[in-house]
Amino acid sequence: MEQLAQRVEDLEMKLAFQESTIDVLDQQVIKLNDLLAEQQHQLRVLISKLQSVEPSNMATQAEETPPPHY
Repeated sequence: MEQLAQRVEDLEMKLAFQESTIDVLDQQVIKLNDLLAEQQHQLRVLISKLQSVEPSNMATQAEETPPPHY
């Protein structure tokens, strides 16, 4: 009977450790989710800024005439 009590106690300790680990991992997932949301917001802002930039008045490489020595 004492062996059964020891096994139950071991299982309870393992369960408590697993619950603690799950709580820690859950907090990490929440932090990473918040970080991802912030990065997505920053990316949307950056894309918006890039789209609003005036195009350059310089010709593209395909539009450039070759130098005279060609």
